[in-house]
Amino acid sequence: MDFKDIKELIRVFDKSELNKLKVKEGEFEISMQRGFENGFATTVTTTAPVTQTAPVAASISVVPASVEVAKVANSGETINSPMVGTYYSSPSPESPSFVEVGATVKKGQTLCILEAMKIMNEVEAEFDCKIVEILVKDGSPVEYDMPIFIVEKL
Repeated sequence: MDFKDIKELIRVFDKSELNKLKVKEGEFEISMQRGFENGFATTVTTTAPVTQTAPVAASISVVPASVEVAKVANSGETINSPMVGTYYSSPSPESPSFVEVGATVKKGQTLCILEAMKIMNEVEAEFDCKIVEILVKDGSPVEYDMPIFIVEKL
């Protein structure tokens, strides 16, 4: 992977809603994570044989943390993604969303759909709660354990 590819990868990651990304190509490996550890923004780390890409990693030191991550850290109870996939708020584009901000949901009620490998997986509430905020936009990719909803337990 050359400098141009790394730069493009970081640009795409920065614009996406992904929290973590790990790419491995031969002996080259790059990991990126959005968020905070010990009060500091997480850094991009790479491992590679001694080549031209090693100095590039030193110049790419910090990935800006998103405002959403800060909101989640300060809020409390969240419902997280049980898998990697694509988030859909409704069963079809013409249908209304399963839940809206302010909605009260019961245990077992469908909150959203996560598409993984062309399989539609319903995410259900594990407890009675009120939806305080929806953190993911319809059609956006989600990572495993990524917060999707901020909720208030009832």
